Amino acid sequence: MPDTSRHLNLWKKQLGRVPDDIWEQTELETLVLADNRLSEIPKAIGDLKQLRMLDLGHNLLTSVPAALGDLDGLTDFLYLHDNRLTSLPFSLGRLKKLRYLNISENHFVELPQAVCEMAGLIELRASDNQLDQIPPDVAKLSRLRELHLRNNQLASLPDPVGNLTELRQIDLRGNPLTHLPACVARLPKLEKIDLRWVNTLETPEWFAALEQRGCLIYR
Repeated sequence: MPDTSRHLNLWKKQLGRVPDDIWEQTELETLVLADNRLSEIPKAIGDLKQLRMLDLGHNLLTSVPAALGDLDGLTDFLYLHDNRLTSLPFSLGRLKKLRYLNISENHFVELPQAVCEMAGLIELRASDNQLDQIPPDVAKLSRLRELHLRNNQLASLPDPVGNLTELRQIDLRGNPLTHLPACVARLPKLEKIDLRWVNTLETPEWFAALEQRGCLIYR
């Protein structure tokens, strides 16, 4: 049986604010505060040093505290999707062990630099924002296997994407793409590129080589 003292699920409890006694439960490994109409998270969250998974999705957050970067035990998941975020504190770049990050359905116009510092990421979800470019520093995410960028404002991807040699999937649905760099064709483990709802991209010649080796390209 799981130790319930280490796992707290307060999903959809109509909290409005987080009870102060939550921050005293420093043994917590899982904390779910999703769908509670939360508009702020106190910096006291930084005291939960044992957290491995944190879900703050489906709230009203316009910012998160820099103290989130103190949660260096955060390894499994960080959900920040479906909020009103426009930026992330640079301190979150200290989350080097984090494997899964979801910042979809926010108001980001650029991918936060902190995300590019999360060297342990295996899956990054940043769909349904207003991203118009991906910074070259995304190449720092050398362990990344899945990159989800559906429904943004991307016209292209930067050449350093070619350094993401662990990448298996790229989701670019619904972007106004006009160019994709040929370095994508050299990604050795790429299995799928999703380009559905993209009507602005002329088919690059190198698509044929990718498909020939077994990569699925959805158009």
